Amino acid sequence: MSDHAEHRPPHLPGETGVWVFILGDMLMFAAFFIVFMSYRSEDVALYVNSQHTLNQHFGALNTFFMLTSSWCVALAVEAGRAGWQARAQTWLLGAMACALCFVGVKFFEYSEKIAAGFTLTTNDFFMYYFMLTGLHLMHVLLGLGVLCYLWFSLRATPSAASMRTLESGASFWHMVDILWIVLFALLYLLR
Repeated sequence: MSDHAEHRPPHLPGETGVWVFILGDMLMFAAFFIVFMSYRSEDVALYVNSQHTLNQHFGALNTFFMLTSSWCVALAVEAGRAGWQARAQTWLLGAMACALCFVGVKFFEYSEKIAAGFTLTTNDFFMYYFMLTGLHLMHVLLGLGVLCYLWFSLRATPSAASMRTLESGASFWHMVDILWIVLFALLYLLR
């Protein structure tokens, strides 16, 4: 390997604008998480008792779907970089299937909570639960649209621009995954 190849500057995947958006989105969620933790510290018993009503199996299953979808997206980017467009599209289909499973599980979880009488107005915990997971669900749906766009964009001849598009979409999707991991820990696991 030549000295030039060894000292190549690190590559930031995707477009700079996408990273500005991701940073802004992460800061917004960080503010929500801080507010959640602040209110939780004022009435830990209410939050813990409310948390016990959540179905951890649904939360864990959705964590599995989000992690698997991110793995599929990472493999799609790797295939795209290698010029294997069809393989990249297949991995994106896997990611989309996982995203749809996430949405389906969230639908059943919301239905279960509402049927049991837990809504946005039940208490502070459920206000944050529905608000934070609903906002995340909107990100999943937006991300699903991004993944569909990426799938269609891979039908074109590979180029540096199409690779940046794939990396940008993948970066957004990984952010959605990271947000879910934090939400799962805060809402389902924190005692």
